[in-house]
Amino acid sequence: MAMSQRADLERRADALLDAASSLLLEARSRRIRIEEVAARAGVGKGTVYLHWASRDHLLLAVGAREAAAMYQGVAAAVTADPVEAAPHRYLRRHFLEAVRRPVLGLVFGAEAGDLDALARHPAREAVAAAKAAATREYLAALASHRLLRAGQDPADVEYGLEAVAFGFFAAEPFQRSTDPEYRADRLAAVVRRAFEPVREPAFDRYREAAPRVAAAFTGLAAAFQRTAYGTAADETSPAANGPTMNERRTT
Repeated sequence: MAMSQRADLERRADALLDAASSLLLEARSRRIRIEEVAARAGVGKGTVYLHWASRDHLLLAVGAREAAAMYQGVAAAVTADPVEAAPHRYLRRHFLEAVRRPVLGLVFGAEAGDLDALARHPAREAVAAAKAAATREYLAALASHRLLRAGQDPADVEYGLEAVAFGFFAAEPFQRSTDPEYRADRLAAVVRRAFEPVREPAFDRYREAAPRVAAAFTGLAAAFQRTAYGTAADETSPAANGPTMNERRTT
């Protein structure tokens, strides 16, 4: 595919993703329709299907574009300041980025059984696998430079970090309203005490680990970008010819 054609497809995809995002924010719900997205973007319904095969696929693309930007920011932060690779610094940034992107919560938050359908979507499975691989690479890089607490298996750290982060996100509806910075600081404090060396590691260790860490998050951002734009940019994709009749009935 020519670069100009790819760029045109991605610009059109961005316009449709912008339309879907604005509708999600207005409705405060995932229950938007393809027709609404097309009308908001000023195109026909069939144009949406040239990019994504169903409403669930479109919703995942909306979330994936946000996630890609989030992980690009993480990679850039680690490149600029290697200490940002520390788990407590990374998860603090991740938490703040996520809560400041309300579209992410609308796409991936729990809502009336819809999340099950999104979780089973092949595109979601692909990015979940990419995220797991990136997390393992990230923790392996930290472990190789003694940036995790001694005696901990990276697999156990992976589980612990996921559980702690999930708890901070999930607790919000049950807690008094607090400033995101405050919650992010509490998350960072828990992570630092539980998973990082008692004594602050030397800066050189972070500097040596930073390129591998940044590469892991850059790769993860690219995986999310493929979910957001892959169909639009791939002439050979079956979805480029539109959805099947069964897929149309589900939207």
